[in-house]
Amino acid sequence: MKVALIQMNSQPNRKQNLAQALRLMNEAMLNTPALIVLPEHFDWMGGTAEDKRQAADLVPGGEAFCLMQQFAKDHGVWVHAGSLLERSQNHGVVHNTTVVFNSRGEDVGHYRKIHLFDITAPNGATYAESAVVTPGEDLLIYEMNGYRIACAICYDLRFSRLFDRLSSENVDVFILPAAFTRQTGRAHWEVLCRARAIEYQAYFVACGQCGSYPAPGGLRRQTFGRSLVSDPWGTVIARAGQYPTVLHAEINPRRLTEVRHLIPMSQHRVALKGTRLHVKAERT
Repeated sequence: MKVALIQMNSQPNRKQNLAQALRLMNEAMLNTPALIVLPEHFDWMGGTAEDKRQAADLVPGGEAFCLMQQFAKDHGVWVHAGSLLERSQNHGVVHNTTVVFNSRGEDVGHYRKIHLFDITAPNGATYAESAVVTPGEDLLIYEMNGYRIACAICYDLRFSRLFDRLSSENVDVFILPAAFTRQTGRAHWEVLCRARAIEYQAYFVACGQCGSYPAPGGLRRQTFGRSLVSDPWGTVIARAGQYPTVLHAEINPRRLTEVRHLIPMSQHRVALKGTRLHVKAERT
């Protein structure tokens, strides 16, 4: 199965972002992928907390939602629409939401980011996603062309229990739209993506933002780029650089079978619920 990753440099300008996405998606179609994947916040990046609240749009019915839906229908391609800012019908609630469309343009399902990025980076920059976004509560796995595909978003990557829960449903492919910071990306992006592929014996498709965007106070923040696809052995089979681009890769069912046969982890995995844990305190 051919997959195309759309690496973008989104800004606080929806019209510009959607034009960039459409241009790259049209380019991707030259290679006839079955699935197109966009990055986190493909519709809007940066600005103040109030800018983001104002930018949040309807799901379904918003501009970004309708554009992706129409593209999927017109081109007969599945679209894993990264994530967009969703304005909930509950007053004041905004979600960071993945929407998936099948090749008929039908809305297959939504995943709302669960783990929110509230940290102070090594360079002192403060990120407070929860100032705008309300976390989701539900997971999403969808079936496409015989594959079981699981959804996660950016900071979710660090929380292995989420992937363990998804993997218990026999997932073949994890898809992670992201906007990793340059600092944390240099340290952890590839190693975490490959680790998730290895420990759960699945393909890992990670589609990121690249370049910089404006933050409050006139500062510019850098994202890491380097979108990648890892096979279930942990081999990176496709990797992008630091600029907007289309990254092509192929998901091979034989590779899934080969790796799972070589190391049959699903047969060896032990249910640890109910096991006793002994902690020996140091004597003083």
